[in-house]
Amino acid sequence: MERHEAMPVGIIVQKRRIDHPWQEWSWEPVGVLPWAEQGVRWRLLTEEPDRVRYHAATMTVSLYRSDTEAYVANLETGAPAIYVGIREGDPEAEEWDYEPSFASLSPYEAQDRLDSAEEIIERLELPPAMLEWLEAFVAAHHEDEAFVKRRRDRVDVDKVEDGRGDPRIRQVSDVFRAPTGRKPQ
Repeated sequence: MERHEAMPVGIIVQKRRIDHPWQEWSWEPVGVLPWAEQGVRWRLLTEEPDRVRYHAATMTVSLYRSDTEAYVANLETGAPAIYVGIREGDPEAEEWDYEPSFASLSPYEAQDRLDSAEEIIERLELPPAMLEWLEAFVAAHHEDEAFVKRRRDRVDVDKVEDGRGDPRIRQVSDVFRAPTGRKPQ
């Protein structure tokens, strides 16, 4: 079996008119197309007066054998998802304010990217074809790891070291010595 599998996925981005004093349009990822055609850039899908949807780009979603724990966490949510991100594009571009930046089936990767606040990340419903692909990959590669509690070193705590301290410190000011109530002379 392969340690790594990949699928080309089309990213659907929606441009929606909003009522806001500083911004006319809102951009957001709204869907994915499994096994999409490669090389597509901003193909118009639907156009309505206040909403336009594009097949913005085709990206590769990869599954790695080392990340199966994250995929299991995604499947165990009850509503498996694909995480898609877009970020601001080239300011010189006239039409496209945002560009697709990533697509992943790992909720851990999505959380890492959310920390930066540089991307708009959406959790989208996983299409049935991708769900079957993910489940088959996890079934073939995931191995539960048993939790092993770390064992501490055995230390003899019953040792008696009365009167001993750091030999570099004068005995009258030794922090390890019990106070006697007498002042040093």
